[in-house]
Amino acid sequence: MAKKPSKTRSKARQDDPEEPVWTYRGYHLQTGEFVTAMVHLFRAEIQRANVWRQRLDTTTNWAVVATGATLSIAFSQSNVHHAIILLNTLLVLWFLFIEARRYRYYELWSYRVRLMETDFYAAMLVPPFHPSPEWAENLAESLLTPSFPISVWEAFGRRLRRNYLWIFFILFAAWIAKLWLFPASPANMEEFLQRAAIGPVSGGGLLALVVSFHIFLTLVAIGTITMTRATGEVLPRFGEDSATVAPSAGGKTKGLRAWIAARQRRRQLLALIITAKAQAVSNRILSDLGRGVTAISGKGMYTGGDRTVLMCALTVTEVHNLKTAVSREDPQAFVIVSPAQEILGRGFKPLEEE
Repeated sequence: MAKKPSKTRSKARQDDPEEPVWTYRGYHLQTGEFVTAMVHLFRAEIQRANVWRQRLDTTTNWAVVATGATLSIAFSQSNVHHAIILLNTLLVLWFLFIEARRYRYYELWSYRVRLMETDFYAAMLVPPFHPSPEWAENLAESLLTPSFPISVWEAFGRRLRRNYLWIFFILFAAWIAKLWLFPASPANMEEFLQRAAIGPVSGGGLLALVVSFHIFLTLVAIGTITMTRATGEVLPRFGEDSATVAPSAGGKTKGLRAWIAARQRRRQLLALIITAKAQAVSNRILSDLGRGVTAISGKGMYTGGDRTVLMCALTVTEVHNLKTAVSREDPQAFVIVSPAQEILGRGFKPLEEE
């Protein structure tokens, strides 16, 4: 039989009601209602992103089907003119432009999804709940004034590297093979260039134009590699380094097995906090993160006065919580976060003799 709530507990709940997230025309939105609203928004943005993702696949399928049909026609009969391959190249280029535009729309919805994943849901999984301060403003700004998060060049370069660059290379190789093999192999280079001519355009000029076109595409694919504003890709939230790293050379996994299926672990970091409020900062880290802290006394060379250096080992998912904990107690503290090769002990990999 279920027990009735005690009067003391009921009274405590009445005396200390849950603080509303915000109010509007008499409506009080509680924390649970806010989370529910975020869940529905998350599902809606995922649906939108999936729709545009399917459109990306459709455009790529058009390019693949058109290329396969063109090559089948070009090599099935010797009297088919080689210009059909060049026309298909222009058609595939147009498909690439269409897909780049669709990719920008996909990134608009994917940006919101990724923002909620990294700054809202990930913060819920790593207590205490400390979302990034600017995540709500960024999401609200994207909802109120939508804009493409990536440029046309980044979208063009990403789709080119993923799929279309290989299609263009196949078409280029097929065009050269068509000129060389049909109706028979040319006797010399001059005859080969004569076959490449189309109307008033000479064979040498057309060959130079086609080669220049493919070189240009290659340069665009290489030049846009450093553009990483696309959130739909698998990119880390904090910093440019990956959230996981391969095991060290001294690990148990070695040889071919380590190269094929290397085990990965979360990145381990070492934080150095230089502060004048060592006790307060240490207590805050212990209570909020549950991580041990080691203190080293020191003296400031420029600011003067005694300072304490706190060392704390943590993982990449705890960096934001560490910054929040330190700033609450000492906003003037100096924090250095650097990667650690390997951390052994409580809270990490057990310290074992190998």
